[in-house]
Amino acid sequence: MLALLFPGQGSHQVGMGRDVFESSQAARDVFSAADRALGFEVSRYCFEGPEEDLRRTEIQQPALLTTSIALLRALGESGPVEPAFVAGHSLGEYSALVASGAMDFEDAVRVVNARGRFMQEAVAEGSGAMAAILGWSPGDVADLCGEVAEATGEIVSPANYNSPQQTVIAGARAAVAAACERAREMGAKKVVELAVSAPFHCALMAPAAEKLKNVIESVTFRRPLFPVVTNVDAAPNTEAARIPDLLLRQVTAPVRFTEMVARLKTDGVTHYLEVGAGRVLNGLLARIERRSRRASLSTAADLENSRKFVAEV
Repeated sequence: MLALLFPGQGSHQVGMGRDVFESSQAARDVFSAADRALGFEVSRYCFEGPEEDLRRTEIQQPALLTTSIALLRALGESGPVEPAFVAGHSLGEYSALVASGAMDFEDAVRVVNARGRFMQEAVAEGSGAMAAILGWSPGDVADLCGEVAEATGEIVSPANYNSPQQTVIAGARAAVAAACERAREMGAKKVVELAVSAPFHCALMAPAAEKLKNVIESVTFRRPLFPVVTNVDAAPNTEAARIPDLLLRQVTAPVRFTEMVARLKTDGVTHYLEVGAGRVLNGLLARIERRSRRASLSTAADLENSRKFVAEV
């Protein structure tokens, strides 16, 4: 069985999507549709940057989604791509919804543009932080966050369960710093503070979820053609009515990527194709499910191998 995976924020790079735009009419149509829907040229940010602008959350999120869908549509020019499941990491869940037919692409780029803006506005710049803790179990990291939160009275919690040995935490800057210091003292293999603009997927994002509610409620969702394994539940969803709540809860809840992959394996998935900028999810997959077959579609040069990879499933 095949699953399509879509990356989230942090996978961006200046120049992403340019080669597939130049080689595929379907991809060109996607970028043009995004520019029209947003009222500004997100394609220019993808192709030319500058990096400081592309890194802005409200630009980066629609840029990554557009690149993923452009690559997917280019792949589909040679025949339909029909995975058993689709899933995405954080922002990538919107790409998965578009890929499943549950959400119109134009609606998705508008929603994630607003989502990125609301997330940035939710916390004053410099007051939040995120960090990756490596070499510790997810349970140990969660316990540490709970102890630090209780001791400091500030928010810090797991934000991304990326692999059995990598958990990203998020929260108030001082609480995250305290958790990082404790993790180092207690023998964590590595602690890396992340260069992010806001502390995503934690309770500090509650104002963003509240603002996003009105935007989400204006969108029409359809029953997914392929089950979407969600960040919040780490389980397949095929009900249109559940999508708005899942997307709103996702803003403050951790991304349960390790459990998502475990569920996909349990349900029979053997092949994973990452569709979008970078190869971050392939790297995480290698740590979660080493025996899985993995491929990445991040540039036009990957199209032929991706077609062969899909055909062999």
